[in-house]
Amino acid sequence: MEPVRLPEGDLARVQANVAMLLDRSADHDRQLDSLAAPPTDAFAAYGLQGFAGLPSMPAPPEPRPILELENEEYEDELDALSDWVDDFLMRVYGAEVTTAAPWCEQWQEHPDVVAWLHALWLAYQQHKDAEAGLSGLFVWHRDFLTHAMATVRAAGGPLSACMTDPDRPAHRLLPGPRPSNRTTAATDEAEEHGGDAETGAPDRAEG
Repeated sequence: MEPVRLPEGDLARVQANVAMLLDRSADHDRQLDSLAAPPTDAFAAYGLQGFAGLPSMPAPPEPRPILELENEEYEDELDALSDWVDDFLMRVYGAEVTTAAPWCEQWQEHPDVVAWLHALWLAYQQHKDAEAGLSGLFVWHRDFLTHAMATVRAAGGPLSACMTDPDRPAHRLLPGPRPSNRTTAATDEAEEHGGDAETGAPDRAEG
């Protein structure tokens, strides 16, 4: 085949088109390389720390039964519980004090009452949350409030020896059950052998 000869004007135009295509191909290659590269911190160019460098927020602590807490942690939880009981629970749901529904202005001194009210408070926080849905507080009233208050303020309950007349405040801790015979026997045996009365471990000699 005879070679094709182009006029000089056409040849220059073809060379320009080829050069433009090569430049575009190089741009495409650079774009593909930038997309394949790992993401960079946009704040680094300005000497600022990006969001990736921010410390992660610790998860909130899991709620624990109040009687498992000790010292300052217990006192702080009891203060928060007292605020809720005095400012909300008893103000809204505290029926008249009678012999059938006693109360105690020193209820914080009754560990079983503290445990019941703390559990009721935790349930209230859970069921008033948006995730509990529109029926959350109804469930709290039905399944938690009624049962807890009936137990705490029962005529023969933990506060039965306390205030039964709002005009005559009273507080009294009733003695609870004694230790079982097995525990009593183990304690007596430990004491006979000079051990620790609570753990049963032998006493360590001093010095």
